[in-house]
Amino acid sequence: MDFLFLAEAASGQAEQNPMGTVIMLGFWVLVFVILYFVMIRPQRKKQQEEDALRNSVEVGDDITTIGGIVGKVIAVRDDDETIVIETGSDKARIRFKKWAIRSIDTPDKQVVVETKKDKKKDKNDKNGNKETGEVEETEE
Repeated sequence: MDFLFLAEAASGQAEQNPMGTVIMLGFWVLVFVILYFVMIRPQRKKQQEEDALRNSVEVGDDITTIGGIVGKVIAVRDDDETIVIETGSDKARIRFKKWAIRSIDTPDKQVVVETKKDKKKDKNDKNGNKETGEVEETEE
């Protein structure tokens, strides 16, 4: 009963002050925009980077799984999204799903995910001089 009274009072107040309703709606839109940029967008970016890492696994890479198992990749199966790794001196073979890869430990293997900003820098300045636009002179 008390809730019905509060609902009626709230609807009557909204009719008296329509600008308050617009301000409240604007406040909630602002809250959702902030939540998107603080929580959702960084999570999606991190997920894309992890997917790029997992899709770049090749035979011969040293990897670590999310369970802490370290081994060398001996087979990559794209049809069922699995990898086979070989661990330890006894050469035990274990099959994992690709989503279980935590990191690639091969020293010469680095996954670089280019963003639009990186591509723009590369187009504008090939020598790395982004502030002045000067071209470096090289001695021949």
